[in-house]
Amino acid sequence: MAAPGDKNAKQIIEDVKIEKLVYGGEGLAHHSGSTIFVPFVLPDERVTVEPVEQKKKFVRARLERVLEASPERVEPRCQHFGDCGGCDYQHFSYENQLRYKAGILRETLRRLGAIEWPGEIAVHANSPWSYRNRAQWKVRPTGEGASDANGGAELAIGYFRANSTALCAVKDCPILAPSLLGTLIALREALAAGTLPKNLREVEAFTSEGTHAGAARLLVTATFAGFPSRGAELAETFRRIVPGIESLLFHDPGRDRMELFGSGFIETEARGAKFRVGHFSFFQVNSFLVDEMVQEVVDRDPGGRLAVDLYAGVGLFSVPLARRYKRVIAVESNPAAARDLENNVRGQGTIEVRTADVEKFLERFKERPQLVVLDPPRAGMEPGAAQRLARLGAARITYVSCDPPTLARDLKLICHAGYELSDVHIFDLFPQTFHMETVVRLRRRE
Repeated sequence: MAAPGDKNAKQIIEDVKIEKLVYGGEGLAHHSGSTIFVPFVLPDERVTVEPVEQKKKFVRARLERVLEASPERVEPRCQHFGDCGGCDYQHFSYENQLRYKAGILRETLRRLGAIEWPGEIAVHANSPWSYRNRAQWKVRPTGEGASDANGGAELAIGYFRANSTALCAVKDCPILAPSLLGTLIALREALAAGTLPKNLREVEAFTSEGTHAGAARLLVTATFAGFPSRGAELAETFRRIVPGIESLLFHDPGRDRMELFGSGFIETEARGAKFRVGHFSFFQVNSFLVDEMVQEVVDRDPGGRLAVDLYAGVGLFSVPLARRYKRVIAVESNPAAARDLENNVRGQGTIEVRTADVEKFLERFKERPQLVVLDPPRAGMEPGAAQRLARLGAARITYVSCDPPTLARDLKLICHAGYELSDVHIFDLFPQTFHMETVVRLRRRE
């Protein structure tokens, strides 16, 4: 502990024993009457930690030192692990990551949803590296007094540190698809050379790599603090730096100004269907497992007269559902995604697109579908939407979730209204992180 009266000394908690991993990428421990959460640890490890946030009921801490390491601990592959806020689990094997995620999901369903699931949690996995088809990089001055090739303050590119807005400049990122890693390296070199403007603040890139034959095509959005002058010239500079760019968007959120150079979208594929994905649309970030997830959600369903796809996005589930149902109603509130959805279902008369908020749609919708598929954002369903969903009386519901706590909350309401779980799956779309994609199939109780 710190010496008495020394206000500048770090407050250290010695010899903390980690009990288990919990959702959020942290280990849980108890020490001197407090619950402690600390990242980058494993169960049964003894560690020294430094508190960074103290509340009445818990302490969040930073790992200072591992006193007694778990035999499961391994050397992280990435040199930035522990500083960068992107990954949480590189300090243990991928096999153990999958095992811990299944246990965390089961506990979360029980603790937050009052759901005791006695059955198997089927885990679907693929490559634990080079999988991400989308990345969002922050750009900031290095803060170290370094100058670029033109004598100006050097800009660095990377990710925010965990729970911080401080930049962790990166030289490598082994979870990125190769075309995105190449893009990151090219941008880093261009920033060091002073080739890009000083008011660049963020670059987001999405790649078609891994979804079809041919060279990867890139969808790039560059965000600025103040709109750049001579946009067309700057766009050509970006294309020289990153030759695979198919569509480039400049965005100044402060003035709500945008300028597009290119088509505004790229095409990607899943389960034999092509999907147009625009700059402000969402598509799953792991190309390796998308086909298998679509197969689980759609192909195992017997089909029927009517299916409803809530939070439909660009139509990842709507398009294949049309092969099994006479009618599919796809509901999406995001205008950009809805435009891509309209394009992706064009010519398929069995799919009806409704650009609407899901809760408002459920308030008005009176038909009874055989199946409802929903894939909400991390926040889960809107207040009241879960009860309205249950009142539709669909024979089957398939809930696709990227957040176990909100999944458990929503499933508790749906099950209370007359449904029961029939199977549970984890699709590990986010290796090396605590995140997981879950597919839960429910049936209406007789």
